[in-house]
Amino acid sequence: MKVLLFYPNFYGMNMLPPAMGLFTAILRGHGHEVAMFDTTYYEKIEGFDVTDFDKMKSDNLNARPFDDSILQASRKSGDCVSDMKNLLAAFKPDLIAMSCTEDMYPLGVAILKQLDNKPPVVAGGIFPTSSPQMALEYSQGAINYIITGEGERALPEFCARLEQGKDLRGVPGLWMYRDGKLTGSPLPALVDVNDVPLPEYDLYQESRFYRPMQGKLRRMFPIETHRGCPYTCAFCNSPTTADNYHKENMRFFRKKKISNVRKELRLCVDKYHADSFYFWADTFLAWSEEEFDEFCEMYKEFRRPFWIQTRPETITEYRLKRLKEVGLLRIAFGLEHGNEEFRATMLHRKVRNAVIIEKLNLVYSHGIPFSVNNIMGFPQETRELVFDTIELNRKIKSDGINAYTYTPFHGTPLRKISEDLGFVRPEDLSRCIGMPSVLKMPQFTPEQIEGLRRCFVLYVKMPKSRWDDIKKAEALTPEGDRIWTELKKECFANYMQYGDYDDSDDIDPVES
Repeated sequence: MKVLLFYPNFYGMNMLPPAMGLFTAILRGHGHEVAMFDTTYYEKIEGFDVTDFDKMKSDNLNARPFDDSILQASRKSGDCVSDMKNLLAAFKPDLIAMSCTEDMYPLGVAILKQLDNKPPVVAGGIFPTSSPQMALEYSQGAINYIITGEGERALPEFCARLEQGKDLRGVPGLWMYRDGKLTGSPLPALVDVNDVPLPEYDLYQESRFYRPMQGKLRRMFPIETHRGCPYTCAFCNSPTTADNYHKENMRFFRKKKISNVRKELRLCVDKYHADSFYFWADTFLAWSEEEFDEFCEMYKEFRRPFWIQTRPETITEYRLKRLKEVGLLRIAFGLEHGNEEFRATMLHRKVRNAVIIEKLNLVYSHGIPFSVNNIMGFPQETRELVFDTIELNRKIKSDGINAYTYTPFHGTPLRKISEDLGFVRPEDLSRCIGMPSVLKMPQFTPEQIEGLRRCFVLYVKMPKSRWDDIKKAEALTPEGDRIWTELKKECFANYMQYGDYDDSDDIDPVES
């Protein structure tokens, strides 16, 4: 059969999703013909506030400026709905399979509603998995089926039954309305991450292989090393997902064998000409020492620059030295909040500020650029608590500071708390992290959170003598915008330091 993969996404969110490449390979392996429609290229989508996310980060001083001419040349100014209709007419799919996050779900549904005579639609992802009934009802008939959990086995079985006209009941994880009644199957068994095919990315435009990193565009590919996470952050969906699978005697957190990581690296170098990589893992350093050493020895074969994300407490001097030797370009750390008690009780992250400062200053001492991710607007948070986060950031020599608004995704422990406190309704979907908060809190309004978020880097980087002026820039008014623009220019010119890293230090790849 013919399957159209549908990936709704906003312009400028350039991280290449490995799941779409994986499902392309899986469906082709089962004899299906596959096409893809990806909205990432569209600079305007009717009914949605589409912001160039990567450019927004550099404009807000969260990341280095970069030349985006390659991306600009590939952007599409046309109507994405018309283009998708044209693709449907030409490809004539038997099924549309949509994968997206909760914040992109309304975009996907809005596009699907405008398609005439479309084939059946199945959707998957963490939001449909955590709230299948809500996902179906929200679509108002635009989506016919939901597959919960991991779809590597479930989607091919669903396609086979659909193609052969067989009863769909019993497909693992499948939810649907039948005779007006909602039916659902248990979660499918977790896949063995060492028994999945290599991804196939040839359905993407060339521009999707590029993303900004360290101030320039790189032909950067995702490489999966872990699925799940061993930690239990309350704003993340991993704890709930892990608990659901634990009830079925399955362990959600899994690691790929280093030999299989190597195969994926080799594919991206040989077939897609990757010049760098980002490792797809919530906590890259969740390796044993033996696994870590095996990775470093293996990666000597490639020695291309790579980016990772991990937690401060996983850092050791030995690991930094070894990673730098084989090509480490940059690290992203989840700082999230600067108040130890709030971070431990509300976010379930129990690490002392002294440890965070010590570990991240160790990274700086090794000349490794790194960014820190901060979140504000948590349930029950106050402006004063945000300044605890600002103060912690002022003690860290990071060259990238991300400040995000808390996003209450369904299926996370903090979502339930937010609902119980009356800050968000159960039926409200979360917005993109670059948009104002959906929480309605009397002590910290969405406007106050947004004003403080855009001034976050100014508070961290500029002297405290300027804080009174910065506070004026928090106002989301023409005058506040003017002050913010002036202060941003001053901060960039006088206070932004991007470390000692020079692009000439990139390790030359070893061809083999």
